[in-house]
Amino acid sequence: MEGAIIMVNPIAKALLRIKAVTLSPNDPYTWASGLRSPIYCDNRLTLSYPEVRSLIADALAEKVKDLGIEVVAGTATAGIPHAAFVAERLGLPMVYVRSGSKKHGKGNQIEGVIQPGQRVVVIEDLLSTGMSAIEAAEALQAKGANVIRIQAIFSYGMERLANNLRDAKIDAEALLTFEALLETAQQQGDITVEEQEQLANWSKDPVAWSERFTANV
Repeated sequence: MEGAIIMVNPIAKALLRIKAVTLSPNDPYTWASGLRSPIYCDNRLTLSYPEVRSLIADALAEKVKDLGIEVVAGTATAGIPHAAFVAERLGLPMVYVRSGSKKHGKGNQIEGVIQPGQRVVVIEDLLSTGMSAIEAAEALQAKGANVIRIQAIFSYGMERLANNLRDAKIDAEALLTFEALLETAQQQGDITVEEQEQLANWSKDPVAWSERFTANV
């Protein structure tokens, strides 16, 4: 609407500014899987920017503070520091969950103290298919924990993520959605409206997008 003031998402703005998220629809990145992707996200970079990591930690804590959480769990490795920041803000115990059991010592997959019945939130930095966070949540459930939610910083919003969460019967939210990121990027002049649409199409079907791009190269 003409004359309307459009607010940019502060987390999207911050991630784009420090290049934790970069967009390149015309010269896409190659993921480890071989897929071509017009977006690259590395939220580990936020740790080097105190104002950004504090912005994220405050937002994460605000999101989960009224859920009756008793323990904050971080996914190894990227979710660990953010879980620590949240646990500190809320004055709660923290654990972290490995991708698998250790091959030495006690063979722990969960580091820290978790008791059956405790209400747990899992902190993740990025949700793509969601499987690493889901597996962490399931490891906690196997110890008797009551996983209330996976709380992420950013989500690509893939259909596969929604399917995996539904199959696992686990709830998840993100501070920043892919749609909101694109809206902020377009408003800031980082991408055009046409590139915004192109990026939105990738999120709907990354495999088909990658195949189309490769075929046209």
